[in-house]
Amino acid sequence: MNKNLIGLVHNVPQSGPYAFTEASSDVMIQVDSIEEALRNLGHSSKRIPFTRDIGAFLATFKEDPIDMVFNLCETVDENPLFSGHAAAVLELLEVPFTGSPSSALTCTTDKTMTKRILKACGIRTPKYLIYDGRPHFNPGCLTFPVIVKPRFEDASIGIDQESVFGSEVTLKEALGSFHERFGSLLVEEYIDGREFNVSLFGYPTADVMPVAEIDFSAFGDDVHHIVGYRTKWDETSPEYHNAVRRFPVNIPSPLQESLEKIARECFQIFMLRDYARVDIRTDRRNRPYVLEINSNPCISPDAGFIASLAHAGINYTEMVRHFVEFMSLRSR
Repeated sequence: MNKNLIGLVHNVPQSGPYAFTEASSDVMIQVDSIEEALRNLGHSSKRIPFTRDIGAFLATFKEDPIDMVFNLCETVDENPLFSGHAAAVLELLEVPFTGSPSSALTCTTDKTMTKRILKACGIRTPKYLIYDGRPHFNPGCLTFPVIVKPRFEDASIGIDQESVFGSEVTLKEALGSFHERFGSLLVEEYIDGREFNVSLFGYPTADVMPVAEIDFSAFGDDVHHIVGYRTKWDETSPEYHNAVRRFPVNIPSPLQESLEKIARECFQIFMLRDYARVDIRTDRRNRPYVLEINSNPCISPDAGFIASLAHAGINYTEMVRHFVEFMSLRSR
């Protein structure tokens, strides 16, 4: 394999403590980990922050002959609406980069657009409404309980036990404060069942990796079985320790086939590339519902996507080597 100078394009976390700092700062753990793997593979790398200062970003590419880029940009100055912008600039520069194209990143960042496309393609997703702050909001067409999610955030930002509502009265009482904090909201029927993460990896075609399930059995009946922000990021919370990722070997064949088929369809429909993770819930009748499509999922060493690859026998350095190969194929 030729040795390359590889850019590590990343968003810049805010300095100091602030709400959701753990999710924001995680990108630098990814940068550190990929940098080490590239070094072990004999490649040079360069950290390239991506902010609203596009001039500074472009200047980096004039200074050094960047051969290819790991696109780790999740926001721009903490704004998730711009998650696809780094990819768009790299497309204009004609620099090969990891992960999905800008169009796919922009589309899947919008939970509403994602659900509309899923529904149009005949893939189940929980029934929902959009709340945009209007005074007259009628959720009567939804079956309670429901869960409120920020329309554009990822990493479970804005989602926790307090996001689930059992009645229309309590929902309406809370919507205003949710909207004030996060803007446009998704109000979605809560599917009370098993939760699976289906990872895909590969180029030009992606293979389905071992299916992971989130084991909520330690949560108890008085706690909603969701992967909220505390579950993912707050090491002091009971949810963090009680939600356990497992790789079950006893998934019934029809369900296993259905989960894999849906994940492949999502990968193709949204024109994803290299890697992705599709989060799916099943109801009490084992019917699968797509909750979310992660087009460029987290690749910190402790992330779910990495765990799935490890279960398939692909370690972190091997994953990075594969990514470099994918980009090399696209640069020919």
